[in-house]
Amino acid sequence: MGATPRLSRNTGTMASSKRQAALEPDSGSGCHCTVLRKASRRISQLYDAALASGELKTTQRAILAEIGRSEPLTVGTLAAALVMDSGALAHTLKPLEREGWVATSVDETDRRNRLIILTRSGRAKLADTEQRWERAQQAFEAVMGRAEVEALRIVLGVLASDDFAAAFKAAGGPW
Repeated sequence: MGATPRLSRNTGTMASSKRQAALEPDSGSGCHCTVLRKASRRISQLYDAALASGELKTTQRAILAEIGRSEPLTVGTLAAALVMDSGALAHTLKPLEREGWVATSVDETDRRNRLIILTRSGRAKLADTEQRWERAQQAFEAVMGRAEVEALRIVLGVLASDDFAAAFKAAGGPW
């Protein structure tokens, strides 16, 4: 087995010439949204494959991890943390509840809200995927490079922020 192909810091191309063609600029859409969605789908596919034997999709693991970091959470708070619509999140939570990995209850301080917590089974499922998730993280960094990953995380953090959303709306027009 050869060395792990890496993106070159100077050219933005893979160091391995065998992988060069895979990284040629997209000759299709010039749409920033399309390029970001393609990248998101590809990374999700790779992480889903890494997590496959753990019976969790990347989106499900992200939800369990976020709940574990901040529980108990309301659906609205969790949706905001994940940059998701509350309705879509409620739909995504159903299989996690069915599997017994999360539990919901009525918020006694505001009965209009539901609180979400990880169950013991949910904590075990999250722990079960930790090693595979960590290997996926290491592979991503091995291919991209540490400095590039750190820079990418900064840019993606900006793109996911409420400030960016507000600036985008202000710059773009009448919606």
